[in-house]
Amino acid sequence: MQTNDLAWYCARTKPKHEHIAAANVRKLLGLEVFNPQLQVERSTRRCIVRVVEPLFPCYIFVRCRIEEKLSEIRYANGVSTMVHFGDKIPAVSDSVIQDLQSCFKAEAPVVVHDGLQPGVEVILTDGAFVGMQASVLRVLPARDRIQVLFDILGHTATVEVARRSITLEKNSMAYLLPFLAAPHPEMVRV
Repeated sequence: MQTNDLAWYCARTKPKHEHIAAANVRKLLGLEVFNPQLQVERSTRRCIVRVVEPLFPCYIFVRCRIEEKLSEIRYANGVSTMVHFGDKIPAVSDSVIQDLQSCFKAEAPVVVHDGLQPGVEVILTDGAFVGMQASVLRVLPARDRIQVLFDILGHTATVEVARRSITLEKNSMAYLLPFLAAPHPEMVRV
């Protein structure tokens, strides 16, 4: 199938099982695993919570000699299959993995702040104006409040709301990817 050298390969995991698959392949098979993760803020009905999400949902990277470990990896708990094209399992370039690893030191998740700043579109998730779209005017971190501007009955209104009462209109990993591609002072490693 491939060469007999150590190389990086991509394994597809079961949904929401990246950490389980990575732990099993690392511990039970003794292989090097790379599972880059992000720590992001999510708004819930009660408050803002920090959650850890994989950078590549349903995928982990495994370094091995594929001919020797293929069946063991495929049957590891949490792994669905190896990424393949027909009967070929492509290796991932070492330089790609090294570039990613330089951003994700020591397997710790990279903290990504939500990027709330003036002009960002948000949706109110609590209170009398739930579901309404607004624009951020000011972030008041000391009081954990946000000043927003929204249109109500044809007139603009400025309102101060609790930070936990809003969510970004575009709050998905796909939206954050351009933000993650370049180093930002807002992106802090823990």
